[in-house]
Amino acid sequence: MHNECIPTPNEEKLLEIAEGYQQRAQFPNCIGAIGGKHIRVIKPHGSGSHYFNYKHFFSIVLLAVVDSNYCFTFIDVGSFGKDSDPTIFKNSTLYKKLQNDSLNIPKPNLIRGIQIPMPYVFVGDEAFGLSTNMLRPYAGKCLLINKRIFNYRLSRARRYVECAFGILSNKWRIFHCAIDVDIELTIDIVKCCCVLHNFVRARDGYEFEDSLMVTGMDDIELDNNLNVNRSINRYRDALTNYFNSELGQVAWQNEKI
Repeated sequence: MHNECIPTPNEEKLLEIAEGYQQRAQFPNCIGAIGGKHIRVIKPHGSGSHYFNYKHFFSIVLLAVVDSNYCFTFIDVGSFGKDSDPTIFKNSTLYKKLQNDSLNIPKPNLIRGIQIPMPYVFVGDEAFGLSTNMLRPYAGKCLLINKRIFNYRLSRARRYVECAFGILSNKWRIFHCAIDVDIELTIDIVKCCCVLHNFVRARDGYEFEDSLMVTGMDDIELDNNLNVNRSINRYRDALTNYFNSELGQVAWQNEKI
């Protein structure tokens, strides 16, 4: 059922996802929110500390991209719990496809109010590096208001992946305790639950609006390490200016920061 429930998105599907994020999160050109979830497991025999994560329990990692209806569009399952999100991302198929430009990502387009063509992007937290097709928050705590507004607007789009993990865990209660089988079977169980998650969401009649009470967005703790190409940084700066303009702002954003 994987090919039916989590097919590789084509350009038309990515444009549809971007339209969903524009309507529901008021974030333009977003083709998915990316994040990682630690799946609790019983310590595998002879594994040492490979599966022991920074939260002080044993786990494997589910790296996922979701659309604005909390459906998975990409999953990578099975990395060691001790691995960081950047390491897992750079070892994933998604990263390799991003690098060789084989993800069917639509070409950059002009957005009303922004003077340069804007690429279609994934949104992630501070763990993910800034690149042409990946946006992360501005680093630091003493930020100007316009950058704080950008971070808030990005977090509104990023929370969809956190909410999807919450829906997944509450629908498939096996995630409420440590999974006590060998790692290969655990990986199969996680993949199966992700496929079933999409299967159910496509058929149970519930839509985005029915899930608005789901919580799961973590507090953002930003680091101070950021070393990126200026040509990439300008896309984030352009969106920052857009979110602070009459065309791109939302009425409540100043209250939220």
